[in-house]
Amino acid sequence: MSSIVTLNHCDKNYQQGTMIVKAVDDVSLTIERGDFAALCGPSGSGKTSILNMIGGLDTPSGGDIILEGVDLSTLDNAALATVRKNRIGFVFQSYNLIPVMTVYENAAFVLDLQNIDEVTKHDLVMTTLDNVGLSGMASRRPDQLSGGQQQRVAIARAIVTRPAIVLADEPTANVDSKTAESLLDLMEKLNQEQDITFLFSTHDQHVMDRAKRIIHIHDGRVASDEHRTG
Repeated sequence: MSSIVTLNHCDKNYQQGTMIVKAVDDVSLTIERGDFAALCGPSGSGKTSILNMIGGLDTPSGGDIILEGVDLSTLDNAALATVRKNRIGFVFQSYNLIPVMTVYENAAFVLDLQNIDEVTKHDLVMTTLDNVGLSGMASRRPDQLSGGQQQRVAIARAIVTRPAIVLADEPTANVDSKTAESLLDLMEKLNQEQDITFLFSTHDQHVMDRAKRIIHIHDGRVASDEHRTG
C-alpha cells in the first residue's frame, strides 16, 4: 500500500487562560491507502485534534503533515480549502447537513463547489445515493429522514468526489446500535469494493470491533498501533 497521509512529530497546543494545554504530543503516524483505521481513546485524548489537523481544519503547533506528497504547512488558507474540497471527505457525528437543501442538493454540495457540470454531477450523485442505500430519497429534506439516513447522506457527500481519504469523527455517536452496525456495513463495503480509505475518530466499541487498524491515543500520544487481519 502507498501512504496517503503522514504525520511527523506533530504537536497541538491550546491556550486555556494562562495555561498551555498540549492536546497532541509528538505524534508520528502514516495512514496507508485502503486503510479502515480508527483513532481510539476517551474524550480529551487528542484523537479529534489529530483528525482535524489531517483534514486541514486545524494547524499543528509543531511538526508537519504530508498529504499525498504535499506538506500542508506550506499552504495558505485558499490552497488548504482546495485540498479539503478535492481530496478529503468529512463525516461528522452531527451530520452537518443543510436543512433547506434536499438529499440530492446536500450530496452534490462539494461538486457544486468544484463547478462540475450538471450532467456529470447528476450521474455522480444518483450513483452515490444508490451506493449508500438512498435510492428514491433524492428529493427529501433532512427533517424527513431518520438519523441513520441523514448520516448516509453525509457519507454520500463525503465520497461523491472520490477523495483520497474520508475522515469520520464519531460517525455513530448519534444513532442506535442497530443503525451503527448498518452504517459500518456501508462504510466497510465502500472500503472493500471501492478502495475508499477511512480514518475514524471514535470511542464507540462498534467501530473499534470493525476497524482493521486500531490506533490508541492516550494523553495526546500514540499508545499503540494494531493492524488486524481477517
